[in-house]
Amino acid sequence: MGNNNPQGGNKKIFRFNLYWMYAIIALSLIGVYYMNDGSSSKEVTWSEFEQIARDGGIKQITVYTNKDYLEAFLSDSTAQKVFNTSDSQKLGRTPKLYVNIPDAATFNQEVSKWKEESGFDTQIKYEKSSDFGDMFWSFGPIILLFVFWFIIMRRMSGGGGGGGGGVFNVGKAKAQLFDKEGATKVSFKDVAGLSEAKQEVEEIVEFLRNPKRYNELGGKIPKGALLVGPPGTGKTLLAKAVAGEANVPFFSMSGSDFVEMFVGVGASRVRDLFRQAKEKAPCIIFIDEIDAVGRARGRNPNMGSNDERENTLNQLLTEMDGFGTNSGIIVLAATNRADILDKALLRAGRFDRQIYVELPDLNDRKEIFKVHLRGVKIDNTVDIDLLARQTPGFSGADIANVCNEAALIAARKHKQWVQKQDFMDAVDRIIGGLEKRTKITTAEEKRSIAIHEAGHASLSWFLQYANPLVKVTIVPRGKALGAAWYLPEERQITPKEAMLDEMCATLGGRAAEELFIGRISTGAANDLERVTKQAYAIVAYFGMSEELPNLSYYDSTGQEYGFTKPYSEETARIIDREVSRIINEQYERAKKILLEHAEGHARLAQVLIEREVIFTEDVEQIFGKRPWASRSEEILRVNEQAQKEAEKANETVTNEPATASSPAEADSSNEEKKAEPTEEKASPENQSDNNVKA
Repeated sequence: MGNNNPQGGNKKIFRFNLYWMYAIIALSLIGVYYMNDGSSSKEVTWSEFEQIARDGGIKQITVYTNKDYLEAFLSDSTAQKVFNTSDSQKLGRTPKLYVNIPDAATFNQEVSKWKEESGFDTQIKYEKSSDFGDMFWSFGPIILLFVFWFIIMRRMSGGGGGGGGGVFNVGKAKAQLFDKEGATKVSFKDVAGLSEAKQEVEEIVEFLRNPKRYNELGGKIPKGALLVGPPGTGKTLLAKAVAGEANVPFFSMSGSDFVEMFVGVGASRVRDLFRQAKEKAPCIIFIDEIDAVGRARGRNPNMGSNDERENTLNQLLTEMDGFGTNSGIIVLAATNRADILDKALLRAGRFDRQIYVELPDLNDRKEIFKVHLRGVKIDNTVDIDLLARQTPGFSGADIANVCNEAALIAARKHKQWVQKQDFMDAVDRIIGGLEKRTKITTAEEKRSIAIHEAGHASLSWFLQYANPLVKVTIVPRGKALGAAWYLPEERQITPKEAMLDEMCATLGGRAAEELFIGRISTGAANDLERVTKQAYAIVAYFGMSEELPNLSYYDSTGQEYGFTKPYSEETARIIDREVSRIINEQYERAKKILLEHAEGHARLAQVLIEREVIFTEDVEQIFGKRPWASRSEEILRVNEQAQKEAEKANETVTNEPATASSPAEADSSNEEKKAEPTEEKASPENQSDNNVKA
């Protein structure tokens, strides 16, 4: 819509503010004070008033003819006697009396008698009393109190949000409504890397656009889809893309919006949400962080009392698959804690599909980097493939943070372009924290840190399954006094040897301290924590122990066995003994390897002390080429080569003309050609599996 203001400016919308209410009340109280001026007043009988008037203690009289009463203002001396006080502040400026009279004519006759008998000469005024003023002073404070209470309750109930706000609309749903004319500009093109999840969601949108194609085959629209995955993987972004792509109304609401301090509000908002959705069907409802209301019943901390969350969940279950029909309504929900959701919510008929949104792999990270680098000014030194390899385990949100942090670092250095080094610094900043070059460390502490980090670097160089080294630094970062960056291999299956090699490399720092310093320190606290957890996982979860083979005590449902353990005290002692054995074996193994390469370790530690930061090239100059250095690169190269061959085979099949002499031969030829790409597409997976298992 265009701007109708000829001056080109936006008109200011009048909005009532609660502070205005405070100002009105304050002004009213001030007005009451000055109109009443705090003076003392008293109602007396006619005989008392007559005696005071005859004694000359009245300065002025105002007679209200329509009300048959008068107002008499007293002199100071008379006021002190009448009110029995000599304090002028208590009396006020105009102390007065109120007296009921028969009528004005009778009062005039009495005044005439006073003048003849006692020389009464007080000024008398005759006025008519205002009914509006009396009503204002009678009902004004009550009206102000009611208005004040109404505004306070309106703000407590959420203001004008969602269901219209106000005291009487607290049970209305606060869902945001998006439609095709809305401001949501996110589309499926902005969602990179989630190919499988995006395909599932696109099918739901396509069903709403063209339901006839599915109904002709007897298919029914799915009632719900649950997006499950770690934080930052793009679940909410995927829902925003649905809102941007669908040509149907899209209701968006958070799970916490159902829960309120008032009892019964959550269930009421669920009913109101589905009522609005039925009016606009076909449509989509999106509930973000559904675990706020979908937690399994009977597992809440209030020990079985009437819980508002359970009432809300019961109403949600009824609305999704009860006696009522919700044809044309699809419910999308997102959570990263699917293990605590109620089983009745996850059954088919409510959430028919559970779409797992996992952390992106190497190829997905490339696509995500391309999306987030659209608005970043980069030069030709930036290699997206290298960035994707340098960020294993990063979610989509983490990658977006890397791109933004790199742009901030480049701007801080007054650069015109964002370069490769800026991205490397951004990754280091996110993983390890800020550098603390001003932190005070003694020469002895610096040498101890260098020997510790050189121990990690040396062992990772000679262990087959240890992660390849990228960089080692002894500059403090975050809470760490030193740090080492590695390039983890993205395995789908991890063999026992890989876990043991990783434990051995992690213990390299403590082993180097003992061998080359002669004493150990607290610097290996984090290393020991990681190693202990990994050893317990080998024994109790993965069944890789020699004394407890093929046994797993891991609970995948997330219920964690309550207050008891699923094994006896004897088994617990065996687990502890096996964990100690595994850790001690890897510790002795680490010391043995370090002794074999003691000279190289010493040179590496010295370089680290002098330069504070070393890279892969520096370690290679000391130890020679790593025997296992090309393993991860070889997997990547084989996968890329297989993918190119598959794409080339697809293009060949697509462009090749059909030369069959008969319809039967043509059908046979087409079937053979359709089978070729399938075989080629299967080869990268097989190749990858073989490389991982090698």
